[in-house]
Amino acid sequence: MTGGPLRVGLVGLGVISRFYIAALRTVPGMSLAAVCDRDPGVLAADRSGAPGYTDHVRMLDEAGLDALAVTAPNDTHARICADALDRGVAVCVEKPLALDLAQGEPLRVLARDRDAVLFTAFHRRYNSEVARLRGELAGRRVEEMTVRYLERIEEHAGTDTWYLDPGRCGGGCVADNGPNAFDLVEFLLGPAEVVAARVDRDAAGTDRRADVELRAGGARVRVLLDWSHPGECKEVEVRTADGAVLTADMLAGRPGFKESLWHEYEGVLTEFGRRVRGGRVDDAGGPSALRLVGDTYRRAAVGGEQAREGVG
Repeated sequence: MTGGPLRVGLVGLGVISRFYIAALRTVPGMSLAAVCDRDPGVLAADRSGAPGYTDHVRMLDEAGLDALAVTAPNDTHARICADALDRGVAVCVEKPLALDLAQGEPLRVLARDRDAVLFTAFHRRYNSEVARLRGELAGRRVEEMTVRYLERIEEHAGTDTWYLDPGRCGGGCVADNGPNAFDLVEFLLGPAEVVAARVDRDAAGTDRRADVELRAGGARVRVLLDWSHPGECKEVEVRTADGAVLTADMLAGRPGFKESLWHEYEGVLTEFGRRVRGGRVDDAGGPSALRLVGDTYRRAAVGGEQAREGVG
């Protein structure tokens, strides 16, 4: 690693990549050194000004990178992360870390073996309203929490149609939005366990809705996920032992479509840079979210998961 700005490569030029590119222009100590997308047409349309590659391995070998940001489809995360970590390149990967814990845990081991940072980008941790709520909860006992993560996925996926392919996504709303919601629970309350779950799938086998019950730090937690919701709702509601009801609307004050993500990804890359420069290799959040996703699917199956034709 050089003494100057971290040279960061970006793999995947889908709908989330613009937030990384913008943050890399504003976060001190980082620069966008190269971009990669396996679709030559997408690569040709890129306006970041960085050298472009269609092969991430070639980029890793030629671009002189200190770090890699991975925003490619979920089913490619494990391979891309492993290729980077094996070369000692730090990795910031979009949630989920991998398709499941069986893929994710070896990445954690590889990061430790290569002394390379592996960091999962749970961008909602860096939401200003979540930060405010976390401060308000300090020293208070939480009895109940509800996390609502509701949207219509077709509006958010855009041209990234892989979201609706369970094989590439790892499932549906549980696999892709679940990690953000579950991480918020653990970020605010500590380690969590799934108690019960219901998952509703459409005719194509994609889970569109889920109702998950968890326990965390003595609190009862409910996570509601929906990929067929009209509009968008991303919020946390907490009831404390002293009778207070505290909330965080993650979209508050930022009414534009995906407007909250601009400041959240600045937070992601700021923390990633801090970890790289401080040598903080381990990150338990990515594997923990995968564990909770897997437990949700297993609990739903044991409890009589509902498959509903025509959902969404």
